[in-house]
Amino acid sequence: MVKHYEIVIQTRGTNHVIDLTPEISKRIAESQIKEGIGCVIIPGSTGAITTIEYEPGVINDLIKAIERMAPQSIPYEHDRAWHDGNGFSHVRSALIGTSFSFPIKSGKPILGTWQQIVFIECDNRPRSRRLILTIVGE
Repeated sequence: MVKHYEIVIQTRGTNHVIDLTPEISKRIAESQIKEGIGCVIIPGSTGAITTIEYEPGVINDLIKAIERMAPQSIPYEHDRAWHDGNGFSHVRSALIGTSFSFPIKSGKPILGTWQQIVFIECDNRPRSRRLILTIVGE
C-alpha cells in the first residue's frame, strides 16, 4: 500500500527549525501502515530536512554551524544573476538535503531516543511550505 500526504507549514524565514515528527507520526497512524518505509521531501531548493535532537541548545549549535558552512555575508553568483539575496539559501539546502527516509515498525517511525525529523528554512523570508510525505508498506 502507498499513501501520500501533504504537510503545510508556515516559517519565519532563515534558520527557522520546525519539528515535523509529531505531524509525521500522526500521518503514519492515519495511513494504518504498520510496517514499511516513509519519506518526507520539500519540493524546492531553499529548504532542508534532516534529523537532530529538537532542543534549544543543539538547535542554536546547528544554526551556528550552518552559518559557518554557507555564510549569508559572502557573495554568491546566484545573487548576481537574480538579485534576490538568497544564494546562501540554495547552497544550504543542497548541502543539508531536501528529504529524509525512515523505517516504520508497529505503526511508528523508527528514530533514536533523542532524534526528531526537522525542517530547516534556508530562504531569506517567511514562507508557506508544502512538504510531501510518502508512506509505503502494509
